[in-house]
Amino acid sequence: MASHKYKVGQSVRFRPIHMRGVGAQDRKIIRLLPVEGGAHLYRIKCGVENVERVAMEVELTVRP
Repeated sequence: MASHKYKVGQSVRFRPIHMRGVGAQDRKIIRLLPVEGGAHLYRIKCGVENVERVAMEVELTVRP
């Protein structure tokens, strides 16, 4: 299986696939998580909020 596409510290755009109406948000990768169900997982955080989330790789893109 391929390795994670993004690296710790990298800025990404997060677009949740299970939350309709939520626009893309800028986040930072803070930890690589193990692959689960064939999906690469990441712990991400927004600089403004003090909230961490788990995101699948398909929900992330490189921040322009």
